[in-house]
Amino acid sequence: MIRVLVADDHPLVRDALRAGLSEESDLVVCGCAEDGEAAIELCRDLVPDVVLMDLTMPRLDGLTALRTIVEENPAVRVLVVSAHADRAHVRAAMEAGASGYVLKGAPPDELAEALRVVRRGGTVLSPPDLTDLVR
Repeated sequence: MIRVLVADDHPLVRDALRAGLSEESDLVVCGCAEDGEAAIELCRDLVPDVVLMDLTMPRLDGLTALRTIVEENPAVRVLVVSAHADRAHVRAAMEAGASGYVLKGAPPDELAEALRVVRRGGTVLSPPDLTDLVR
């Protein structure tokens, strides 16, 4: 089982991600955070395999939380899920230590597969044209 921590400030998004991921037999949502501070604390307590991280959140943004999480526990992979599809956001996330970047408009099966890939140590940029943004 791949243990996933979901970090997003919108309750509907968190609930939708939890529900969608529960459909996958090899994925389990072990916790949900509403901001970057909560994501860091839950990551310390739950030690998930992958954190599914939004970038724009209150109190502490996802980019700062991402840096802290990968510094504290490099074994925890972080997959950014964001509505931002611009060079600055994608590049900043990857430079901060993200294992991948998926747009919020991605189909559920694509998100599930991205979680599997980053858990195995791979890198995901979806859609593939995001690769051009980090060059």
